[in-house]
Formats: sequence, structure tokens, C-alpha cells
Amino acid sequence: MTELDPNNLSNLTSVPDLESPEAQARIQETLDKEQQLYDELGFDAPELERALILLRMADAQVGLKNNEAAWNNARRAFESFIDNEQWEAAVEACNLLYQTEQPASICALGQGIWLAVTFPVDVTLSINMLTHIIDETPARSDGAAIAAITAHYIADIRSDNKNHSSLSFLTRNILARVAENHSDVKDQHSLDIWMLKLELKDPEQFLPRLSKILNIIVEDNWWYDKDTLREKIPH
Repeated sequence: MTELDPNNLSNLTSVPDLESPEAQARIQETLDKEQQLYDELGFDAPELERALILLRMADAQVGLKNNEAAWNNARRAFESFIDNEQWEAAVEACNLLYQTEQPASICALGQGIWLAVTFPVDVTLSINMLTHIIDETPARSDGAAIAAITAHYIADIRSDNKNHSSLSFLTRNILARVAENHSDVKDQHSLDIWMLKLELKDPEQFLPRLSKILNIIVEDNWWYDKDTLREKIPH
């Protein structure tokens, strides 16, 4: 199966001062080029090639605040990525769907986080998806704590030697910030007690709780069969 590189997105939405005339013109130019590429695809063009162009178009459309069109393109791309077992690209699509601020954007976030935690996708992307839960969750809710410890856990088990230290440092700081907002935790001893109290030491305890949170986020409206996808987890 052909492997896609979702990191090959234009990353337009990370450009500083997106609303400046220069940035908007650049984004529009990129969108026009991607649209032309899409229009020139033959009827028998590979499905994944079509999907990746749709994803890049959605990326540009988010930058242009054309959110409904971005949703439609990213949603179509998502279906293709799931059908072709391109898990990381599917998570990228969910990240864009979340950014479109449409009625089902929170649901899309839940879909993407389940994939990001379940499959060995890019560690930074997985952490970013989990921080969206922290941003969306009230400070004193346990949901933010569950997301933060999961991000720290993923940083620990997925990072390579090159970025393990920096990503673990990042996620430790995220966890400390969540603990302070949740229970006014300000030192390591208090953090350890807080983690024991909330059962954040053992992934066999906090990962099932994350699963329950995701069920609430998506309102049990999953876009895929989780049991079927679990059978595809690499061993």
C-alpha cells in the first residue's frame, strides 16, 4: 500500500498574521493551485492522491475562513484515509475538521483523538490533538487531566531518542499547568498526590477513562467501527 506523508501539507494555518493581505493572497494562490491539480485529475486517479489534494485544499480554506468548504473537503478526505488505512492522514483531517468550527467539529476532534491514541501516528500530532481537549474542557474538570496525562504517556512511549527529552518536558509542563488549574497544585509533592488521587499513574486506569470521555465528545456517533479498526493495529 502506498504510504502518504501528511506532514507534506502546506501548513498554511501556522503562518503568522494569517489575516494580513499578503498572507491571504498567498493562501488563495495555494488554494487555486490545489484546485487546478484536483480538476486535472483523471477519472482513474488514485483515491489517495485525490484525498491528499482535498486535504491541502481544506488546509488553505481554513486559513481563508472558508470553513464550510474546508469541512466538506476534509470530511471527504477523511473517509478515503480510513478506507485505505492511512491513520495519520485521517488524524490530520480530523484536526482540520476541528478547526473549521462547524457544528460537528467537536465530534471530529473525538474521532481524531481515538485514532491518534490507538495507532502509532506522529507523536507531536497526537499531543496536539489531546491539547485541544484541554482547551475545550473546564479547568476543574477531570477531562483535562486525563488528556494531559495521556499526552505525557504518548510522548514517553513514542518519542525517539532525538525528541524524547523535549517532548517529555513539554508534556510535563502541560500536566503541571492542568494540575495547577484543576487543584491549585504548585509543587512536585502536591503533583504526585494529585496524580494518585485522580488515578493518573497507571495507563490501565486513565486510558479507559479517556475512552469514556471520547464517547461523550462524539455522542456515540462514531464515523468508523472501532472494533474493526482495532484488528488493524500493528503488532
